Amino acid sequence: MNATVYLHKNRKKRLEQAHPWIYGNEIERMEGEAEPGDLVAVLDHRGKQLATGYWNPQSQITVRAVAYGPLEAMDRDFFVQRFEACKRHRERFVENPRDCRLVYGEADFLPGLVVDRFADVLVVQLLTLGMDVRREIIVEALVEVFAPQSIYERSDVGVRSLEGLEQRTGPLYGEAPGPVTILENGIAIEVDIAGGQKTGYFYDQRENRAAIAPLMKGWGARSGIRLDWREADGLPEGVEPAGTKDGQALVPVNANGNVVTFPYWDGATVLECFAHTGSFTLHACRYGAKKVTCLDVSEHAIETARRNAERNGFADRVEFVVADAFDYLRMQAKGRDERADRAQAGEAGKKIDTSKKLSAQGRTWDVVILDPPAFAKTKGAVPGACRGYKDINLQGMKLVNDGGYLVTASCSYHMRPDLFLETIGEAAVDAGKILRLVEWRAAGKDHPHILGVPEGHYLKFAVFEVRNRV
Repeated sequence: MNATVYLHKNRKKRLEQAHPWIYGNEIERMEGEAEPGDLVAVLDHRGKQLATGYWNPQSQITVRAVAYGPLEAMDRDFFVQRFEACKRHRERFVENPRDCRLVYGEADFLPGLVVDRFADVLVVQLLTLGMDVRREIIVEALVEVFAPQSIYERSDVGVRSLEGLEQRTGPLYGEAPGPVTILENGIAIEVDIAGGQKTGYFYDQRENRAAIAPLMKGWGARSGIRLDWREADGLPEGVEPAGTKDGQALVPVNANGNVVTFPYWDGATVLECFAHTGSFTLHACRYGAKKVTCLDVSEHAIETARRNAERNGFADRVEFVVADAFDYLRMQAKGRDERADRAQAGEAGKKIDTSKKLSAQGRTWDVVILDPPAFAKTKGAVPGACRGYKDINLQGMKLVNDGGYLVTASCSYHMRPDLFLETIGEAAVDAGKILRLVEWRAAGKDHPHILGVPEGHYLKFAVFEVRNRV
């Protein structure tokens, strides 16, 4: 290491708070010579070493710290040690560490490197020049620590252009994998490694998907179904009693007194928008949903979701819709509003214009799930993102049955948590709804967050009870 970077005296003290990014305008001078990607020592204006990082003069983030002190080399031993630490963290906190995010860039002290594990396949993203020039030793260290059958690169992301790099995909070790099946919360899920979004699957919502379990049951009473005692002998086939006593069985009975044979009689009706490959749909079915509408604009994604539902035995409870979520939500909400207006007119004794055809839509659900892609990828996109988040949440909460639940998320870092909640609150006012916050969550434990790196706190996930304002 032949070069030293000195930082300005009046810079923000982000590096001391463990933020690894050093922008070009924070650097006062550089002494010595370095090739792009080389390690440089980072010193404050007094000459005290604060970090060691790799250097790229083409990037606005000119240095990315990989150690908060001296470091001689990012060699194979360096990566082996860091990967072993990543492995220990996942084995401690993740229920199934064979299917999870193994390396999460800055949060694992490896800025610019992402590694996801799908069974015996590792998927790697090299986002920066400093990692890209070390591709071979990264692969060697991954093989040593995790012993995968294959490693596939998915560095097909636009951020590489900011580092002066072209996008790349393809096998790095072993053969190019086809679709693989992972296990998440007891559910088998197909992942398209080569053709799926980003690395093929979004692990960051794993715990959040499990968090919807309490929402999926307890809805039968709304349909007039209750548990009652009946003679155990002669029950319809397929009925599972909730209990037995003295020849009697506790079974679901409808308002007419007939035994209900449908096993998911107590389950919720669910709409999942921006479903991708149906991960929330699959969890809803696993936790007892009665019927799920799984919607995505991509026909390819919906076909994968359909296979996932069939693989887990859920296909008979899922309807699949290929549509733009914004259009679909507005269409359903419009139909609901038209019916509500006509009903109110009838109750008020007003003449109803039956010549005006009602929209064919207007469905509602017990639970509506909104998990859209990032609407604000830059700070300047925030106003437009606010409008987008307000729109989908406004329309979505209109379609939630009174007392039901809105599950909503944002993965836009620039959409701050307080701004996200404020936007949803504004949508609730316009929709005439009262929201009660039940749960507030972030990314899962395989996506740790360093306190001094606000960019790591990108995922916001909320569960709201939705009540009519009456």
